[in-house]
This record gives sequence, structure tokens and C-alpha cells, in this order.
Amino acid sequence: MFASPIASYQQISLESSVRGADPHHLIVLLFEGADAALARAQAQLKDKDIEGKSESLSRAIAIILEGLSASLNLEAGGDLAQNLAALYDYMTRRLIHANIHNDAAAIGEVQGLLREIGDAWREMGQQLKQGSSGDSNS
Repeated sequence: MFASPIASYQQISLESSVRGADPHHLIVLLFEGADAALARAQAQLKDKDIEGKSESLSRAIAIILEGLSASLNLEAGGDLAQNLAALYDYMTRRLIHANIHNDAAAIGEVQGLLREIGDAWREMGQQLKQGSSGDSNS
């Protein structure tokens, strides 16, 4: 099932994180998963592991499309959700390009975009936690 005890531990740890996570934390986990897949793809591209690079990019694309993009509520989210949907679509197209052309710069571009959005998402989560803990003290 797992290639090593470390992989087994990581999978169990991830499953535990997902089961107990609130929706905000689940999105953070998606950003982290996409970032990890892109970092692997960069390393695999450098090592000329084309098959591994393709698998890692496919994983990142799946996270973006089936996780991040699919979680958007386009009706309630207004312009922000529409803009994120367009950005996720752009990232997907850049990763497909990167996969076909072995373009490390395109992978790096998407990594930067995902990190910016992920950082903003994490900051929003911290503000929400601070706001809810401050409300309970009143």
C-alpha cells in the first residue's frame, strides 16, 4: 500500500488532519499539497525525471481544479470568486504548458501565485481566529 513507513505515517497524518479540519483549514491543506507537488515537479524536472514531473504536475492540476476551484461558490462569492476561478484556470493552463515544454519558469510562476493566495488565506484564517476569540471575552 505505502512504499515506506515514512510514507505510511505521512498518509495517516494527512488523513487525520483532513478528518478533523474545518473548511478553512482544508483549503490551507490544498494549497500546501499543490505547493508540495510543484516543488517535486521542479526537482524532478531538474533531475530529468520527466515521468515523475508529469505525475507531480498532474497532481497539482488536480488539486487546483478539483479542490481549490471546485470549492469556490461562484454565486455567493461575487467578483472575488470569479477572479479566483479565472486565476485557477490560468494556473492550470500554465502547468499544462510547463508539462509539455518542460518549463521550470512556468512552474515557478504558478508556485508564486499559489503562495500569494495561500498566504492571504492563512492570514484571513488568523484574523478570523483572533476575532472569534476576542468575541468570547466580551
